[in-house]
Parts: sequence; C-alpha cells; structure tokens
Amino acid sequence: MSGFRELAEKYDGFIVDLWGVVHDGIKTYPGVVDCLARLKGAGKRVVFLSNAPRRAAAIGRALGYMGVGSELYDGIMSSGEAVFLALRDRDEAEFAGLGRKIFHLGPARDRDVFDTLDLIEVEDVAEADFLLNTGPDDYLGPDDPTIYEPVLNKALAAGVVMICANPDLEVVRDGKRIICAGILAQWFAERGGRVILRGKPDAAIYGPTLKLLGTSKERTLAVGDSLRTDIAGASAAGIDACWVLSGIDSAHLAPEGVVAVLPGLVW
Repeated sequence: MSGFRELAEKYDGFIVDLWGVVHDGIKTYPGVVDCLARLKGAGKRVVFLSNAPRRAAAIGRALGYMGVGSELYDGIMSSGEAVFLALRDRDEAEFAGLGRKIFHLGPARDRDVFDTLDLIEVEDVAEADFLLNTGPDDYLGPDDPTIYEPVLNKALAAGVVMICANPDLEVVRDGKRIICAGILAQWFAERGGRVILRGKPDAAIYGPTLKLLGTSKERTLAVGDSLRTDIAGASAAGIDACWVLSGIDSAHLAPEGVVAVLPGLVW
C-alpha cells in the first residue's frame, strides 16, 4: 500500500498524530496538506491526537503557521489539554488529592497548561505539592537529560509528585533527535518517584478523542509514527492502527496488529 486512498474507503474517521506524521517540528512533510484535503473532500473526519504538552488552541495556531488550516481537520486533543482539564476539574482520583502549589519544569510556551488555573507557582520544587513536567526548558536545552537531575533529585527527596504532560521520550525536530518530558519522567519513576502520566499510550485519552471525532471505534483508524505511543496506544484502546515511516521509529519492524504501513501521510 502506497497511500491513503485505499484506507479512506474503509474508515470514516482518522486519529492522526502530529509530530513525525504531519510535521517535523518545523514544517509539514511533503504530501500531508494534500492528503488531509482529500480526506476532507471524501467526507472523512480527522482529529489530531498529540502528546504535545500544551493546549489544543496553541497547537492549532502552530499548525496554521505551517499551512495546516482548521478547515483540514475536525478537532485537536493533546496530552497538555488532558492535563489542563484534569487540574481544572479535579474529578479524577489521581488529581483530586493534589494541592495547589506547583513547580513547572519546562519552557514558557507550555505555561498555558496551568497559568489560567487557581494554582500557586513556587520557585523551589521542595515547596511544591506537585511538579508539572512539560519537558526540557529553552535555557538548559533538549539534548542532555542529566542536566535536569538536580531538580529531579530535590523533588524525589521531598516526596513531590510529578505530572508528566508529554509521555514521549524523544522526537525528531528538523532531522535532529531531542529529548522530551517522558524521558525525565522515566528517570524519576525508576528512582521511586510517583508519576502521573497523560497521553499516548494510555488508552484513556482515546475516549475524549473519539467524542471529538464522532465516529465509531470500529470505523476509526489511528495513524502514527511511534510504536511505543501511537501504535501501542491505539492497540490498548482497541482501535486499528496505521504506522507511517516518516518519524521516530522508521528503522524498526512493524508489530502485529498494524493494518497498514505507509511511507507517510500521503494520498
């Protein structure tokens, strides 16, 4: 199979990953905008599901700058949006007992996950009720996770809970691999820290995504480049998966349960 034409006939809705499928962090991949336009022209529904640690509206603006207009899709769900809703509503057991003092580990662009909420930001992680991990910041950089060990060790010693708003370990940005919040959460958990994750591969995030999409699970296809998050998450949620080779795991072999393997999001 070389493109989405055949898949479009079999499914009504598509849950599409962003980084590694639609874009590389800088620009869209060749053929993506055309494929999305053809899917919409065929009456198909498309919702983007991303492990990005920021709100859906911010992701939509970024997509617009890359030439992916809102007319090409029907909605956006992200791990950042899921964390925002959980912190706002406090109707999930893991979030209900958290306090209001927050320490943010991450770049300023991810502050929309919490900055409109009734929270108290602290500068010392040891004074926080929880650490919100949205990934490496813009000052220390996205290359070396050991740089973040001092603050993580301090959080461990104080028994601070970590909320991870991006389970990805790494992504490819314009051809270069960079670390994500997930690798810091992995380090923290391996040393006994408590981590609350939101995003793929957790099957729970597919519930609100399917509501946005408006199609049945049986007539929905998830499209992603990461075996660990996109493909495993779709499998956990009982949704068919298509693996594209434009992103992080292109050197691996396709696992069982993948209904199609494509070079990218092309028609």
